[in-house]
Amino acid sequence: MKIHFIAVGGAVMHNMAIALKLKGYEVSGSDDEIFEPARSNLAHHGILPENTGWHPEKITSDLDAVILGMHAKNGNPELDKAIELGLKIYSFPEYLYEQSKDKTRVVIAGSHGKTTITSMVMHVLKHSGKDFDYLVGAKIEGFDVMVKLSDAPIIVIEGDEYLTSALDLRPKFLHYKPDITLISGIAWDHINVFPDYEDYKNQFDLLIGDTDPAGALIYCSDDDELAELVDARIVAVPATTEPYQLPEFKIVDGKTWLTPKDHPAIALEIFGDHNLQNIEGARLVCENLGIQAKDFYQAIASFKGAARRLEKIGESQDCIVYKDFAHAPSKLKATVQAVKSQYPDRRLIAVMELHTFSSLSQNFLPHYRGSLQPADVPVVFFSNHALQLKKLPTLSAEAVKEGFGQENLTVLTEADELAKFLKNQNYHNAVLLLMSSGNFGGLSLEKLVSEICAE
Repeated sequence: MKIHFIAVGGAVMHNMAIALKLKGYEVSGSDDEIFEPARSNLAHHGILPENTGWHPEKITSDLDAVILGMHAKNGNPELDKAIELGLKIYSFPEYLYEQSKDKTRVVIAGSHGKTTITSMVMHVLKHSGKDFDYLVGAKIEGFDVMVKLSDAPIIVIEGDEYLTSALDLRPKFLHYKPDITLISGIAWDHINVFPDYEDYKNQFDLLIGDTDPAGALIYCSDDDELAELVDARIVAVPATTEPYQLPEFKIVDGKTWLTPKDHPAIALEIFGDHNLQNIEGARLVCENLGIQAKDFYQAIASFKGAARRLEKIGESQDCIVYKDFAHAPSKLKATVQAVKSQYPDRRLIAVMELHTFSSLSQNFLPHYRGSLQPADVPVVFFSNHALQLKKLPTLSAEAVKEGFGQENLTVLTEADELAKFLKNQNYHNAVLLLMSSGNFGGLSLEKLVSEICAE
């Protein structure tokens, strides 16, 4: 098979290109910009384009398929050439389905927690010796790549609700036709794509309807919106519905233990109500894949989390530092509360970066109200450069404070100001929590954390 990727530099796109190369396909690609780690990863596998930019001459009639990334827009010269030649053009979710239509497809979806639950299921399946393929949106310990495609009978897919491509404005997860669907919760996000909450919620309703009638629909019933959506569809959806909730647990000396019935307590490497809910969801998925509860609990005890999901990045005698991907209101609230509950006697310094289109939109800010309330020192950072790139109007510190509903909120817009502010904090018996889907304006977290922990 000869495959060409248009916009090969994307996080998932370049991983899929590598997966197909490892499967023995002939793979090429193009992009107008390729950043690390994609550049090094593609180079390592011999598929880094010689030159950046779009090169229609790469689009030839002997291609078996062209895979189109979201970064490629209408009018792209390579896309136009592929259309002109009548080639098969797929988005990556469409092609992923082509590669997995004869497998048992597990789709993990939801506004939050999907990367972590996907990672948990992958961790347990590997621990249990199961052969499986996967697509996950983060680097996972024990896995070299984010996409694996082989002859395995199972594929575990992180189902993203974001748009498919320039030619297809449906969410990616509507291409996968799952045998087993898990939905972790629904909280409005991506307002640049779904400006209306009902439209956003409807995408998950469509996913529920896509679940195989002989399969399973697993959902977090602690989420009232989601439970209401499933209840409204339950007659029309013949798939087995399996709700899950926050399981029984205890915290002893800063360590979280699961305490399931009919099983000894399990000490965990992770913590927080949202992670415990995620474990329950992952357990039901694994049960549907033939993993017994005792084997699941034995495996999950060694799960350390996905990259940038409550990841411990520094520790000293006085201070612990965590980094998290949290950016949407529900994620932010859950993460801050999790850290405060885990370390109730420590001073919590919580820093959140407004980075996405939604979070930088003034009309969306009230959704963050109270999300940083548990923090002793709440901080919000945003870059004016990010506003300019997204072509959004300027934000004032007053608007951010009003949106978050906290007068004691510190609002900063320069990376050096943020570094200075954090270095001047008292870290005796403290936790520093850094939350962003960006990079805090280019701030070197490694250097900052090293200096804080050295004090």
